[in-house]
Amino acid sequence: MTVIALYSIKGGVGKTAASVNLAYLAASEGAQTLLCDLDPQGSASFYLRIRARKKFSSKKLLKGGITLNRNIRETDYPNLDLLPSDMSYRNLDLVLDNLKKPQNRLKKVLKPLATDYRYVFLDCPPNITLASENIFRAADIILVPVIPTTLSLLTYRKLEDFFKDEQLKRSKIFGFFSMVEKRKKMHREIMAEISENHKHFFNTLIPYTAEVEKMGIYREPVAARQPKSGASLAYRNLWEEIRKLTGSKI
Repeated sequence: MTVIALYSIKGGVGKTAASVNLAYLAASEGAQTLLCDLDPQGSASFYLRIRARKKFSSKKLLKGGITLNRNIRETDYPNLDLLPSDMSYRNLDLVLDNLKKPQNRLKKVLKPLATDYRYVFLDCPPNITLASENIFRAADIILVPVIPTTLSLLTYRKLEDFFKDEQLKRSKIFGFFSMVEKRKKMHREIMAEISENHKHFFNTLIPYTAEVEKMGIYREPVAARQPKSGASLAYRNLWEEIRKLTGSKI
């Protein structure tokens, strides 16, 4: 099982759209795939038209086992399941803080899922907290969407610095450019600079398009609704790069 976290310190960078489309593409190849919506905003759950059960909570998430399994739901797409978000996830740090050895709790919770899933995607909330540290330790790959702007790039470098300070494996972190507008000079210049000097950025660019924005209207992965669109092709190319990485490094 490969655990892939879609994470960014900065919100509004296309993280959830990427997590939904990449999970869909993994499942469409026949791999049993689980998408865990860990963001209390619940956008991935909204896109896939699923709500958490009323009695589910952050405490039950961290309990794992049968309690967790009962709250995993099938989606409309073959091989793709979802663990829906719950608003109680906003208190995830408080729950973790009351546990023994909280830094590795999520990793422990996810480990038994290896019998059922080839890929587990984590759609993560945009912050650095105890919950984030759990995600960093549980994930095999941390995918960071980066808009090619100065501030977005700064948050990527802050994440790298955090990993260095906490002695976490920086080799897990991989960036990709998201919401790209090639007509903008700044976007072109920043992408050229990073592509030349940073080996942990994927080649695929996810464009800023109405197709992706309309996921909130149609509540479907763009790769499912418009499989021949430019955005869909970009997500497919990105998934191909990630899949090759999992085959060679994981």
